[in-house]
Amino acid sequence: APQKQPGMSNKLFLSVVVGGVIIALLVGIFLVLSNISSKPDALQTLGLRLATLQTISDNSQKTIKSGELRSINSNLTIYLTDTNRAIATPLTNNGIDLTKIDKNVIAKENGSELTKKLEDARLNAVFDRTYAREMTYQLATVDSLMNQVYKSTKSTSLKTFLESSNSNLQSLKKQFSEFNATNG
Repeated sequence: APQKQPGMSNKLFLSVVVGGVIIALLVGIFLVLSNISSKPDALQTLGLRLATLQTISDNSQKTIKSGELRSINSNLTIYLTDTNRAIATPLTNNGIDLTKIDKNVIAKENGSELTKKLEDARLNAVFDRTYAREMTYQLATVDSLMNQVYKSTKSTSLKTFLESSNSNLQSLKKQFSEFNATNG
């Protein structure tokens, strides 16, 4: 009977183990990279949120009953129009094209939940109060996103944009908050 070479099965076993470890490492690296790329960064989320809020503030103007809230919202719409125009260059400089963002991120930031909430408020005749409360919250999230982007970027043009946008944002947040407090 032919005799087996003593080291052959050990070499085969070692090759299978090493191959398995290499495959596991490659799969792990792939999962980490795909997880990183699938998480939206704060800058693209900020860009989408600003665009969505501009649409919502524009569309809500005709539904607002209070003259004071209509004036605050008009200022918000102007702010968002200017801010969306101003953020275009920093977005481009950071390689972000809002028309080419993952569909899941767009679905999350499209404002459909807020729009539904505002429509329910309109039907229940509490639009102004709901709108002021929701805009207070939305502007707080925009402020938080701006702070997050500011802390994480090294881009001077982006930091300059965020600094110039922040003072008007704070003023609008305060106006919505005060309206909400007096009419809530």
